[in-house]
Amino acid sequence: MLGTNRAAFVIMGLLLAPAPVLAQAGGTLPFTSENGQLTLEVLGQRLSLPVPDWVEADADLPAIAEVVSTRFLEDSGQAHLEIYKRGEGEAFWSTIYGARLNNQPDMDLSAFRSVVINVYARSCDPDTVALFQLEPDNGDDLPPLGYVCGAYLDAFSAFAGQGEVMVMGFYKSETGLAMVYQEWRGDAFDATRPETWPIDAETIEARIAQFKSDVSLERVD
Repeated sequence: MLGTNRAAFVIMGLLLAPAPVLAQAGGTLPFTSENGQLTLEVLGQRLSLPVPDWVEADADLPAIAEVVSTRFLEDSGQAHLEIYKRGEGEAFWSTIYGARLNNQPDMDLSAFRSVVINVYARSCDPDTVALFQLEPDNGDDLPPLGYVCGAYLDAFSAFAGQGEVMVMGFYKSETGLAMVYQEWRGDAFDATRPETWPIDAETIEARIAQFKSDVSLERVD
């Protein structure tokens, strides 16, 4: 229990900590890009993930830099990448695409998933929370998970009257753990009626399929 609580504290701290906005001049980005995949090397790990879904699959790095803004933080064995549509950012966004990594390979991956879900659920009206996944767990091979928050709690005044849908994938290497995710935010909605969600089912299903087949995490020697 102590380990789980510590992980929750660390992840919550990472969620709330300010991260420097990386300069976009000259196409400076915290990742590389090739063949429709982004590659992020940090904490002795190499994370490969699909390009943002608002970017052309064959876009090169300069083209990607034209349509995204990024924030990146690495601190105390944790790393966090956020990718926004150009013109959006932490204060206002319609979608976030990102990744979180740590250097705790001994942590159980399903326990890490539970911690992350609990952290996000703290901001949501519990009567509007729903989770979904399209296949069962298979050891450390966890299928992508969907999280639905129909309305944020009133205490989170910056998000008043809004809700979100999120897809998450969880991965493990010899060196640590990673989470890749995308969130879509819009007006508050009925979590039991997908037609009211801020993103359509086809987009969610496509992202789930990509998180299952097109994400990899490996140790960097």
